[in-house]
Amino acid sequence: MSGNHRNGQYAYRRIQAVIRKRIESGKLRPGDIVESERELAKIHKVSLMTARHALADLAREGIVERKHGAGTFVAPPKIHFNKLMSYTEQMASRGLSARSKIVHLSSSETDPEIAARLSLPSASALAVVQRVRQADDEPFALETCYLPAHQFPGIASPSLERGSIFGVLEREYGVNLTYADEEIDATDADQRTSELLSIPRGTPLLRMRQLIYSSKGIPTIYVVGLYRSGRHTLLIRRFR
Repeated sequence: MSGNHRNGQYAYRRIQAVIRKRIESGKLRPGDIVESERELAKIHKVSLMTARHALADLAREGIVERKHGAGTFVAPPKIHFNKLMSYTEQMASRGLSARSKIVHLSSSETDPEIAARLSLPSASALAVVQRVRQADDEPFALETCYLPAHQFPGIASPSLERGSIFGVLEREYGVNLTYADEEIDATDADQRTSELLSIPRGTPLLRMRQLIYSSKGIPTIYVVGLYRSGRHTLLIRRFR
C-alpha cells in the first residue's frame, strides 16, 4: 500500500471519527445537517475525494443520509434489532447521548426464578443493578440487571452510573457477551416505576426480558427493561 493511500485512508477515518463523536455527544442530532464535502475538505485539509469517501461510508452504515440538492443529514433513529448492543451503544446508534441514574444496588439478593434462568442453585446470591436510563436527560427506561454474585464480586458498584455493564465485564472480568434470548411484551407502570420514569401510574410500557450469554455459551446476565413506549421504537426489516 502506498504512503499516499495510507494517508488518505487515515484522513477519511479521522473525519468519520469526528462526526461520530459529535453525534454520540448530542452535538449533532437526527435531522441536523452535516458539513458538505467541500466544507469537510477545507476543515480537515484533505482532498474533496477523501471527504466524499468519508461521507459515503457513513451513509452506507446508515449514520447519515444524503439528500440530492439538500445536503447530508444525521440519519433518523434506528435500533439494530438483530444485534446485541449495550444501552450506551444503542443510544449512540440513534444519535442520542446516554446517561444512567442508579436507583438500587445489591450483591446479596435471592430469587429462585431468576437463579434458575441463570442456571444457578435456587438460593444463590445475585448481584442486582437497577438504573434509570436517560436519553438527552429525559427518563427513557428502567433497567434491572441480575448477575451471579460469586462470579462478579464488586460488580454492583456506583461506577456503573457512568459506564456500561458490557464494558465492565469485558475489561475487569474478561467476559465477552455474544448473544441473547429475548422476550418482549407489554405491561403497565406500577407506582414506583411511574415515579422513576416521570409518567402516570398505569402508563403502557414495553417490557424486554433478556438472558444474555457469554462467548462460552454460559448465561451471564438476566435483564428486565421497562421502556416508555412513546420513546422506544423497534425497526425490523423482513425479507422473503
